[in-house]
Amino acid sequence: MRMVKEVGSPILLFENVDLTPIHSILWTDLHTEGPGRPVLYQPECDLRALMLRQLEQIPYMKDLVKRLRRDPYLRQVCGYGDRTPCEAHFSQMKKRIGAEGFRAIEAWLRREALRLRESQPLAAVGLIQAAGIDGTDLPAWSSRDPHDTGRGLGDPDARVGRGKKGFILGYLSLFLTDIEGLPLGHEEAPANVNEKELVEPLLDRLLGEDLEVELAVADSQLESQGIFDALEARKVGRIIPWRRLKGRVNPPEVLSVKDRIDVEGPEWLRVVYKRLRAMSESVNGRVKKRIAYSQFTWQGLENASIHVSLVFSVVYAVVIAASLMGRPELRYSIAYFA
Repeated sequence: MRMVKEVGSPILLFENVDLTPIHSILWTDLHTEGPGRPVLYQPECDLRALMLRQLEQIPYMKDLVKRLRRDPYLRQVCGYGDRTPCEAHFSQMKKRIGAEGFRAIEAWLRREALRLRESQPLAAVGLIQAAGIDGTDLPAWSSRDPHDTGRGLGDPDARVGRGKKGFILGYLSLFLTDIEGLPLGHEEAPANVNEKELVEPLLDRLLGEDLEVELAVADSQLESQGIFDALEARKVGRIIPWRRLKGRVNPPEVLSVKDRIDVEGPEWLRVVYKRLRAMSESVNGRVKKRIAYSQFTWQGLENASIHVSLVFSVVYAVVIAASLMGRPELRYSIAYFA
């Protein structure tokens, strides 16, 4: 007998995510009473449409608009009636809510995901025992400026910098990930900015959102006294391998880089380091393959932040839906709801 693969649907995802608590954020600067033009489209539907775009890996906003107009099922998923918004409507929504508004939406979804995830009870009250720090590049949707080849032509905020596979034009995003591979936060900057400069803003943002991180794990690229001091000042422990430098003898109680990709040192440090590094790489691969992280077709640093917030919001929505459905084994299965 042939086995039939069990699949869910986007409508199953959105049915289990209640957006009522973020009503005030979604309705920012919208006309709700008195004379004037009424609101044609509920902003909750607009947010679902933007999240659906990531889930279905639709590259361009014009394609999202076309599919919503042609497919009644997708309109039902988002909550629209017979009419759907145009491209300009979504642009106005992004501008109206702003990057900080989308971060607030993301933060609320993250708190709900942590609260409902039973496998890490301490995280439900904001205590993250161990987290990995890792950066990845975000290519810009732009060509280089012929008069200044270090920046973008269509996207003047984008810069040329070293990515994972060579030089790219775009942005850098620094992630914080917990021991199960759930992303906790992010910080964006042009690609020519060093990752070390994003560590403190990332930690300050997350530690200011009712999270407490006990231990941070990162690769040897973040080995510097400035990073060590920043973590110590915030009472965050660290596991960061030391590079082998000529004329320096690394202490035996720390990890040291071995053969470029491996580390050596105390066994318990190696175990924690490898587990967190694997989870960080897992998040990078999952969001790129399943939620179109690398398909960034907007322009500007603020839109880069909004894009990553939407990507993470889908991840949190999947955890929330799986928990409320009583199917915790699906909490990281984005493909199930696509």
